[in-house]
Amino acid sequence: MNKDVPTPPPVPPPAPPAALQSAPSVRRLLGGWLQGLKNLWGGAARTGPSVTLSELIEKSGTPAAAEIGEAERRLLVNVLGMRQRNLADVMVPRAGIVAVEIGAKLPEVIEIMTREGHSRLPVYRETLDDALGMVHIKDVLPWRGRDSEFSLDKIMRRILFVAPSMRTLELLLEMRVKRVHMALVVDEFGGVDGLVTIEDLVEEIVGEIEDEHDRPERPMVIRLADGSFEADGRVPLEDFERQSGVAFAAEERAEVDTLGGLVAAAAGQVPIRGQLVRHPSSGLEFEVLDADPRRIKRLRVNRRRPSPPDANAASGGGAPSPSAKA
Repeated sequence: MNKDVPTPPPVPPPAPPAALQSAPSVRRLLGGWLQGLKNLWGGAARTGPSVTLSELIEKSGTPAAAEIGEAERRLLVNVLGMRQRNLADVMVPRAGIVAVEIGAKLPEVIEIMTREGHSRLPVYRETLDDALGMVHIKDVLPWRGRDSEFSLDKIMRRILFVAPSMRTLELLLEMRVKRVHMALVVDEFGGVDGLVTIEDLVEEIVGEIEDEHDRPERPMVIRLADGSFEADGRVPLEDFERQSGVAFAAEERAEVDTLGGLVAAAAGQVPIRGQLVRHPSSGLEFEVLDADPRRIKRLRVNRRRPSPPDANAASGGGAPSPSAKA
Protein backbone atom coordinates (compact mmCIF):
# COMPACT_ATOMS: atom_id res chain seq x y z
CA MET A 1 0.00 0.00 0.00
CA ASN A 2 1.15 3.44 -0.79
CA LYS A 3 1.52 5.66 2.12
CA ASP A 4 -0.32 8.93 1.95
CA VAL A 5 2.03 11.68 0.94
CA PRO A 6 1.65 14.55 3.36
CA THR A 7 0.18 17.67 1.81
CA PRO A 8 2.71 20.50 1.83
CA PRO A 9 1.69 23.52 3.83
CA PRO A 10 0.18 26.34 1.78
CA VAL A 11 2.62 28.95 0.58
CA PRO A 12 1.78 32.29 2.15
CA PRO A 13 1.17 35.14 -0.27
CA PRO A 14 4.15 37.43 -0.80
CA ALA A 15 4.39 40.23 1.67
CA PRO A 16 3.74 43.68 0.32
CA PRO A 17 6.80 45.81 -0.31
CA ALA A 18 8.37 47.22 2.79
CA ALA A 19 7.67 50.72 1.58
CA LEU A 20 3.93 50.02 1.63
CA GLN A 21 4.11 48.24 4.98
CA SER A 22 5.94 51.09 6.61
CA ALA A 23 4.16 53.90 4.79
CA PRO A 24 0.37 53.50 4.88
CA SER A 25 0.16 57.06 3.67
CA VAL A 26 1.36 55.82 0.26
CA ARG A 27 -1.66 53.53 0.04
CA ARG A 28 -3.95 56.35 1.11
CA LEU A 29 -2.43 58.74 -1.42
CA LEU A 30 -2.58 56.23 -4.29
CA GLY A 31 -6.10 55.29 -3.31
CA GLY A 32 -7.10 58.93 -3.35
CA TRP A 33 -5.53 59.50 -6.76
CA LEU A 34 -7.17 56.39 -8.21
CA GLN A 35 -10.52 57.48 -6.80
CA GLY A 36 -9.94 60.91 -8.33
CA LEU A 37 -9.25 59.31 -11.70
CA LYS A 38 -12.39 57.20 -11.33
CA ASN A 39 -14.47 60.28 -10.65
CA LEU A 40 -12.93 62.23 -13.52
CA TRP A 41 -13.57 59.49 -16.07
CA GLY A 42 -17.10 58.53 -15.15
CA GLY A 43 -16.78 56.30 -12.10
CA ALA A 44 -19.18 56.27 -9.18
CA ALA A 45 -19.25 59.50 -7.26
CA ARG A 46 -17.77 59.59 -3.81
CA THR A 47 -19.71 60.76 -0.83
CA GLY A 48 -18.60 64.04 0.62
CA PRO A 49 -17.10 67.05 -1.17
CA SER A 50 -15.80 66.51 -4.69
CA VAL A 51 -12.02 66.72 -5.02
CA THR A 52 -10.30 66.83 -8.39
CA LEU A 53 -7.15 64.91 -9.13
CA SER A 54 -5.27 68.19 -9.56
CA GLU A 55 -6.26 69.22 -6.04
CA LEU A 56 -5.14 65.86 -4.68
CA ILE A 57 -1.75 66.31 -6.32
CA GLU A 58 -1.31 69.95 -5.34
CA LYS A 59 -2.78 70.04 -1.83
CA SER A 60 -2.31 66.59 -0.32
CA GLY A 61 -0.37 67.04 2.90
CA THR A 62 0.55 63.42 3.53
CA PRO A 63 4.20 62.39 3.89
CA ALA A 64 3.86 60.33 0.71
CA ALA A 65 2.71 63.37 -1.23
CA ALA A 66 5.72 65.24 0.10
CA GLU A 67 7.97 62.66 -1.57
CA ILE A 68 6.84 63.95 -4.97
CA GLY A 69 9.13 66.78 -5.96
CA GLU A 70 7.76 70.17 -6.89
CA ALA A 71 8.84 69.73 -10.52
CA GLU A 72 7.06 66.37 -10.82
CA ARG A 73 3.99 67.79 -9.12
CA ARG A 74 3.89 70.71 -11.55
CA LEU A 75 4.20 68.39 -14.57
CA LEU A 76 1.26 66.30 -13.38
CA VAL A 77 -0.89 69.36 -12.79
CA ASN A 78 0.04 70.79 -16.21
CA VAL A 79 -0.94 67.55 -17.95
CA LEU A 80 -4.31 67.54 -16.20
CA GLY A 81 -4.77 71.22 -17.01
CA MET A 82 -4.50 70.44 -20.71
CA ARG A 83 -7.88 68.73 -20.45
CA GLN A 84 -9.40 72.13 -19.66
CA ARG A 85 -7.53 74.36 -22.15
CA ASN A 86 -8.48 74.58 -25.80
CA LEU A 87 -6.39 75.47 -28.83
CA ALA A 88 -7.57 79.08 -28.87
CA ASP A 89 -5.58 79.51 -25.62
CA VAL A 90 -2.24 78.30 -27.02
CA MET A 91 -2.25 78.91 -30.77
CA VAL A 92 -0.06 81.38 -32.64
CA PRO A 93 -2.56 83.97 -33.94
CA ARG A 94 -3.03 84.37 -37.66
CA ALA A 95 -1.03 87.60 -37.75
CA GLY A 96 1.99 85.73 -36.38
CA ILE A 97 1.93 82.83 -38.85
CA VAL A 98 4.87 82.56 -41.26
CA ALA A 99 3.89 80.61 -44.37
CA VAL A 100 5.03 80.11 -47.96
CA GLU A 101 3.09 80.24 -51.24
CA ILE A 102 2.91 77.06 -53.30
CA GLY A 103 4.77 78.64 -56.22
CA ALA A 104 7.77 79.79 -54.15
CA LYS A 105 11.20 78.93 -55.54
CA LEU A 106 13.88 77.08 -53.62
CA PRO A 107 16.01 80.14 -52.64
CA GLU A 108 12.92 81.91 -51.29
CA VAL A 109 11.87 78.92 -49.17
CA ILE A 110 15.37 78.50 -47.73
CA GLU A 111 15.64 82.25 -47.04
CA ILE A 112 12.33 82.31 -45.14
CA MET A 113 13.22 79.26 -43.05
CA THR A 114 16.67 80.67 -42.27
CA ARG A 115 15.37 84.12 -41.36
CA GLU A 116 12.49 82.90 -39.19
CA GLY A 117 14.27 79.90 -37.66
CA HIS A 118 11.40 77.50 -38.48
CA SER A 119 11.88 73.91 -39.64
CA ARG A 120 8.27 73.66 -40.87
CA LEU A 121 6.15 76.14 -42.81
CA PRO A 122 2.50 76.00 -43.89
CA VAL A 123 2.00 76.05 -47.66
CA TYR A 124 -0.92 77.97 -49.18
CA ARG A 125 -2.34 79.03 -52.54
CA GLU A 126 -3.01 82.78 -52.91
CA THR A 127 -4.23 83.29 -49.31
CA LEU A 128 -3.63 81.50 -46.02
CA ASP A 129 -7.29 80.46 -45.96
CA ASP A 130 -6.49 78.15 -48.89
CA ALA A 131 -3.86 76.16 -47.00
CA LEU A 132 -2.60 73.04 -48.76
CA GLY A 133 -0.13 71.42 -46.39
CA MET A 134 3.29 72.05 -44.89
CA VAL A 135 6.92 71.78 -45.94
CA HIS A 136 9.80 70.47 -43.78
CA ILE A 137 13.38 71.70 -43.98
CA LYS A 138 14.62 68.09 -44.32
CA ASP A 139 12.68 67.79 -47.57
CA VAL A 140 13.92 71.15 -48.87
CA LEU A 141 17.69 70.91 -48.41
CA PRO A 142 18.28 67.88 -50.69
CA TRP A 143 17.08 70.01 -53.63
CA ARG A 144 19.97 72.48 -53.39
CA GLY A 145 21.75 72.59 -56.71
CA ARG A 146 18.61 71.49 -58.55
CA ASP A 147 16.68 74.74 -58.33
CA SER A 148 15.01 74.36 -61.72
CA GLU A 149 13.48 71.01 -60.72
CA PHE A 150 12.25 72.16 -57.32
CA SER A 151 8.53 72.40 -56.61
CA LEU A 152 6.73 72.48 -53.28
CA ASP A 153 4.10 70.21 -54.82
CA LYS A 154 6.66 67.40 -54.87
CA ILE A 155 7.63 67.58 -51.19
CA MET A 156 4.58 69.01 -49.44
CA ARG A 157 3.38 67.07 -46.40
CA ARG A 158 0.03 66.75 -44.71
CA ILE A 159 -1.15 69.31 -42.17
CA LEU A 160 -3.98 68.95 -39.65
CA PHE A 161 -7.03 71.22 -39.63
CA VAL A 162 -8.64 71.57 -36.21
CA ALA A 163 -11.28 73.66 -34.45
CA PRO A 164 -10.33 76.33 -31.88
CA SER A 165 -12.49 74.57 -29.28
CA MET A 166 -10.48 71.33 -29.48
CA ARG A 167 -8.69 70.45 -26.22
CA THR A 168 -4.91 70.74 -26.23
CA LEU A 169 -4.40 67.25 -24.82
CA GLU A 170 -6.64 65.78 -27.52
CA LEU A 171 -4.56 67.38 -30.28
CA LEU A 172 -1.29 66.26 -28.68
CA LEU A 173 -2.50 62.65 -28.74
CA GLU A 174 -3.74 63.01 -32.32
CA MET A 175 -0.41 64.43 -33.47
CA ARG A 176 1.38 61.50 -31.86
CA VAL A 177 -0.86 58.92 -33.54
CA LYS A 178 -0.89 60.56 -36.99
CA ARG A 179 2.75 61.67 -36.83
CA VAL A 180 1.84 65.16 -38.01
CA HIS A 181 3.39 67.91 -35.89
CA MET A 182 1.64 71.01 -37.21
CA ALA A 183 -2.03 72.01 -37.24
CA LEU A 184 -3.94 75.02 -38.52
CA VAL A 185 -6.82 76.24 -36.36
CA VAL A 186 -9.80 77.09 -38.57
CA ASP A 187 -13.12 78.73 -37.75
CA GLU A 188 -16.58 77.56 -38.76
CA PHE A 189 -16.28 79.30 -42.13
CA GLY A 190 -12.94 77.69 -42.98
CA GLY A 191 -10.83 80.76 -42.27
CA VAL A 192 -7.49 80.24 -40.57
CA ASP A 193 -7.41 81.64 -37.03
CA GLY A 194 -4.04 80.36 -35.86
CA LEU A 195 -1.39 77.67 -35.86
CA VAL A 196 -0.29 75.07 -33.29
CA THR A 197 2.82 72.88 -33.36
CA ILE A 198 3.64 69.90 -31.21
CA GLU A 199 6.31 72.04 -29.51
CA ASP A 200 3.62 74.51 -28.41
CA LEU A 201 1.69 71.65 -26.79
CA VAL A 202 4.70 70.07 -25.09
CA GLU A 203 5.63 73.50 -23.69
CA GLU A 204 2.23 73.55 -21.98
CA ILE A 205 3.56 70.65 -19.88
CA VAL A 206 7.28 71.32 -19.38
CA GLY A 207 7.53 75.05 -20.00
CA GLU A 208 9.44 76.98 -22.65
CA ILE A 209 11.75 74.85 -24.80
CA GLU A 210 14.76 76.51 -26.41
CA ASP A 211 17.41 74.82 -28.52
CA GLU A 212 20.84 75.94 -29.70
CA HIS A 213 19.37 77.93 -32.59
CA ASP A 214 16.65 79.81 -30.72
CA ARG A 215 17.30 83.52 -30.48
CA PRO A 216 16.47 85.06 -27.10
CA GLU A 217 13.32 87.15 -27.36
CA ARG A 218 13.00 90.61 -25.92
CA PRO A 219 10.84 90.83 -22.81
CA MET A 220 7.23 91.70 -23.51
CA VAL A 221 7.46 94.78 -21.26
CA ILE A 222 10.63 96.76 -20.48
CA ARG A 223 10.78 99.64 -17.99
CA LEU A 224 13.12 102.34 -19.30
CA ALA A 225 15.30 104.68 -17.26
CA ASP A 226 13.04 107.69 -17.85
CA GLY A 227 10.02 105.87 -16.40
CA SER A 228 8.43 105.04 -19.74
CA PHE A 229 7.86 101.52 -21.03
CA GLU A 230 8.63 99.64 -24.21
CA ALA A 231 6.10 96.90 -24.86
CA ASP A 232 5.25 94.21 -27.35
CA GLY A 233 1.90 94.79 -29.01
CA ARG A 234 0.89 91.22 -28.12
CA VAL A 235 1.30 91.66 -24.36
CA PRO A 236 -1.98 90.91 -22.54
CA LEU A 237 -3.56 93.93 -20.88
CA GLU A 238 -3.46 92.18 -17.49
CA ASP A 239 0.30 91.64 -17.77
CA PHE A 240 0.95 95.25 -18.72
CA GLU A 241 -1.24 96.49 -15.87
CA ARG A 242 0.64 94.31 -13.40
CA GLN A 243 4.08 95.49 -14.53
CA SER A 244 3.27 99.16 -15.06
CA GLY A 245 0.75 99.83 -12.29
CA VAL A 246 -1.72 101.25 -14.84
CA ALA A 247 -5.39 100.23 -14.55
CA PHE A 248 -7.57 100.15 -17.66
CA ALA A 249 -11.34 100.33 -17.58
CA ALA A 250 -13.24 97.06 -17.21
CA GLU A 251 -15.14 97.63 -20.46
CA GLU A 252 -11.84 98.04 -22.33
CA ARG A 253 -10.53 94.77 -20.93
CA ALA A 254 -13.74 93.10 -22.05
CA GLU A 255 -13.40 94.38 -25.62
CA VAL A 256 -9.68 93.78 -26.31
CA ASP A 257 -7.10 91.36 -24.97
CA THR A 258 -3.76 92.94 -25.88
CA LEU A 259 -2.05 96.31 -25.60
CA GLY A 260 -1.80 96.55 -29.38
CA GLY A 261 -5.53 95.93 -29.65
CA LEU A 262 -6.20 98.70 -27.15
CA VAL A 263 -4.08 101.18 -29.12
CA ALA A 264 -5.68 100.21 -32.43
CA ALA A 265 -9.13 100.65 -30.89
CA ALA A 266 -8.15 104.08 -29.53
CA ALA A 267 -6.80 105.12 -32.95
CA GLY A 268 -9.77 103.71 -34.84
CA GLN A 269 -7.40 101.78 -37.12
CA VAL A 270 -4.00 100.09 -37.09
CA PRO A 271 -1.66 103.08 -36.69
CA ILE A 272 1.52 103.47 -38.73
CA ARG A 273 5.08 103.51 -37.42
CA GLY A 274 5.90 106.76 -35.61
CA GLN A 275 2.27 107.67 -34.94
CA LEU A 276 1.30 108.94 -31.49
CA VAL A 277 -1.95 107.70 -29.98
CA ARG A 278 -3.38 109.21 -26.80
CA HIS A 279 -5.48 107.22 -24.37
CA PRO A 280 -7.36 109.79 -22.25
CA SER A 281 -8.86 107.49 -19.62
CA SER A 282 -5.45 106.14 -18.53
CA GLY A 283 -3.42 109.28 -19.20
CA LEU A 284 -1.04 107.33 -21.43
CA GLU A 285 0.50 108.24 -24.76
CA PHE A 286 1.55 105.44 -27.11
CA GLU A 287 4.25 105.82 -29.74
CA VAL A 288 4.17 103.11 -32.41
CA LEU A 289 7.74 101.87 -32.84
CA ASP A 290 6.97 99.07 -35.28
CA ALA A 291 3.83 98.00 -37.13
CA ASP A 292 2.61 96.49 -40.36
CA PRO A 293 -0.77 96.97 -42.07
CA ARG A 294 -2.33 94.23 -39.91
CA ARG A 295 -1.00 94.71 -36.39
CA ILE A 296 1.09 96.74 -33.97
CA LYS A 297 4.38 95.05 -33.14
CA ARG A 298 6.18 97.34 -30.68
CA LEU A 299 5.18 100.38 -28.62
CA ARG A 300 6.68 103.01 -26.36
CA VAL A 301 4.33 103.98 -23.53
CA ASN A 302 4.63 107.36 -21.81
CA ARG A 303 2.60 108.89 -19.01
CA ARG A 304 1.26 112.20 -20.24
CA ARG A 305 2.16 115.20 -18.11
CA PRO A 306 -0.55 117.83 -17.68
CA SER A 307 0.10 120.83 -19.88
CA PRO A 308 1.22 123.91 -17.89
CA PRO A 309 -1.38 126.69 -17.82
CA ASP A 310 -0.85 129.49 -20.30
CA ALA A 311 0.74 132.42 -18.45
CA ASN A 312 -1.18 135.04 -20.41
CA ALA A 313 -4.45 133.21 -19.89
CA ALA A 314 -3.76 132.92 -16.17
CA SER A 315 -3.09 136.67 -15.86
CA GLY A 316 -6.05 137.64 -17.97
CA GLY A 317 -3.76 139.20 -20.59
CA GLY A 318 -2.83 138.06 -24.03
CA ALA A 319 -3.70 139.18 -27.51
CA PRO A 320 -7.28 140.27 -28.11
CA SER A 321 -9.58 137.87 -29.89
CA PRO A 322 -10.27 138.48 -33.58
CA SER A 323 -13.79 139.65 -32.73
CA ALA A 324 -12.36 142.40 -30.53
CA LYS A 325 -10.32 143.92 -33.34
CA ALA A 326 -11.66 147.02 -35.02
